[in-house]
Amino acid sequence: MNINFEHRQSAHCENGVISNLLNHRGVAISEPMAFGIGSGLFFVYLPFIKVNFAPGFSYRPMPGKIFRRLAKRLNIGVKHQRFSSPERAKAVLDEKLAQGIPVGLQVGVYHLTYFPDEYRFHFNAHNLVVYGKEAGVYLISDPVMDYATRLTEEELQRVRFAKGALPPKGHLYYLERLPTNYDLERAIKKGIRQTCNDMLAPVPIVGVRAMKWVANNIRKWPKTVGIKKTNHYLGQLVRMQEEIGTGGGGFRFIYAAFLQEAGTLLNNPALIQRSEEMTAIGDAWRDFALDISRIYKNRKSGSDVYERLSDQLLRLAEREREFFMTLKKDV
Repeated sequence: MNINFEHRQSAHCENGVISNLLNHRGVAISEPMAFGIGSGLFFVYLPFIKVNFAPGFSYRPMPGKIFRRLAKRLNIGVKHQRFSSPERAKAVLDEKLAQGIPVGLQVGVYHLTYFPDEYRFHFNAHNLVVYGKEAGVYLISDPVMDYATRLTEEELQRVRFAKGALPPKGHLYYLERLPTNYDLERAIKKGIRQTCNDMLAPVPIVGVRAMKWVANNIRKWPKTVGIKKTNHYLGQLVRMQEEIGTGGGGFRFIYAAFLQEAGTLLNNPALIQRSEEMTAIGDAWRDFALDISRIYKNRKSGSDVYERLSDQLLRLAEREREFFMTLKKDV
């Protein structure tokens, strides 16, 4: 069972899986376009949920949400399945491979044997494609890797049924139906409006309001939880922003690429201008991450370092509030 599947590296796993599965079926959708139509840009703060002993931060919606939104907006049929039985999960995967169907999987990162040690931690929302099986070994297209790789049956079962937050439960998905034609302009505009609504949401845990909440907590944490925990929390914030396949800057650079591509396709110069602005915002997020890393590594200290970090994030929140208000008018 070896499907002729083209492996292409991407900045983020779910976007890459979407793009690669669609391109395999002849639908030319780039990674940024998949991300933008699926409204992947996000920010959420969940202080009541602990991930690696730190509050939950995320720069993206729940796993699978991007693909589900894109599929709905382009009228693409995608089959999703979860399993209580590992044996049944393996049997369905093997059945689809035998039918010549590449399959997307949600897996845990910690036990992915081909990942470098520094990237292996307890995170269960990673995505990859299985495109074949040879002598009991699965052929893997993990879009964050620059080459295709392999996992044994035991290794794949272990990551498919990883424990902890957001357990994948053998989650697999594959393309069932493609439309004869689709309205790309409508899908792009819907994706942009959803992102604007998410980032401007009137609730404290989502979007720019969540960013402001985190900023205010950065100012308080040294006194309420201590310096050691504060630095651990900040390290988690940066890890989710820069290391978990976001392409850097919490997906802001990917979203800038989407706006540039969308502006060209729709002949909308305003979107191209917004692309440049979002790139600058991504640069500011990267500066924020760099300042956190200096504190984390004890290369930057002082009584006011956390106040300055708080001010940085508050400025970012205000820039994004103005940005998404303008972007919403552009479409």
